[in-house]
Amino acid sequence: MLAAERHAHIVAELERREAVRVVELASALGVSEMTIRRDIEHLEQQGLARRVHGGAARPTEAGFSELGFAAKSEHRADAKSAIAARAIELVRPGATIFVTAGTTTFAFARLLTGIPDLTVATNSLKVAEALGEGGQETVRTILTGGERTPSEALVGPLATSTLRQLHVETCFMGVHGLHPRGGLTTPNMLEAEANRAAAEAAARLVVLADHSKYGLVSLARILPLNAVDTLITDDGLSTNALDELRQGVPDLIVAPLQDMPPGAAEQGTP
Repeated sequence: MLAAERHAHIVAELERREAVRVVELASALGVSEMTIRRDIEHLEQQGLARRVHGGAARPTEAGFSELGFAAKSEHRADAKSAIAARAIELVRPGATIFVTAGTTTFAFARLLTGIPDLTVATNSLKVAEALGEGGQETVRTILTGGERTPSEALVGPLATSTLRQLHVETCFMGVHGLHPRGGLTTPNMLEAEANRAAAEAAARLVVLADHSKYGLVSLARILPLNAVDTLITDDGLSTNALDELRQGVPDLIVAPLQDMPPGAAEQGTP
C-alpha cells in the first residue's frame, strides 16, 4: 500500500471519529506500528492530524475545516507560482474562462491581466481583486454572488444558480485534496457544490494543485479524478504518485520548481 493511501485511510478514520489507535491502524493496513507513527507525524506536519499517546486525534485547527486565505497563501508559495506559470500557457487571447477560489488560482489570476480580450468568471473575491490590480481594465470580470467563506469564495444557492447559467471554455480549479480514489475534495460542502457546477459549465477542467495536496481526502467530494482533463502540479511528487495520477488524468503537467523565474515565488503571495 502506498503512503498516500495510508494517509487517506487515517484521515478518513479521523473524519468518522475523534481519535484512532496506532495498533488498530497497523492491523487494518497490514504495516508496522513504526510505519503508522511516521504516517501520523507526516499528517501532523500537514495539519491533518494531532499526535497523542498511542495514536492520533483530530487536529485542533482541523484539516477538515477551512483555514483563512492569508494562512493558506504562505504555504508552498513557490510551487503555486510555478504551477500558475504553466497554467497561463493554456489561456489564449479572447478566451472565456472560469477561475475558482484558492491561493493557487489567485497566483494564476494575477498573470491573466497580461492576456488581451479575456472574459473571466469567478466565485472568488481574491481572484476578482487580482484581475483588477493596478486599476487595469484588460479583463472583463464576472463575479457570482453568494455567501462568503474563510477562503474568500462565494458559495450557496445564489452562486450555484449563477454558475448553472454559464458556459465557458475552461474551468481552472484549485482543490484542498487530490486523491486517486477519493478524487477532488474540499472542507466546505457548499464550495464543493459550487466547484462542481463550475466544472459542469466548462468544456475543459484544469486542476491546479501542488504536491502537498496529493493523498489528502477532505470532507466534501467535488468530482472523481477521472473528471479532470488536465492536472498541473509541481515536481515534488514521487514517480509512483505521478504514475498513479497518469492512470486517471489524460493530461498531467509537472512544473519544475528550479525553472521558475527570479521573484516568481513572491508573486503568488498577496
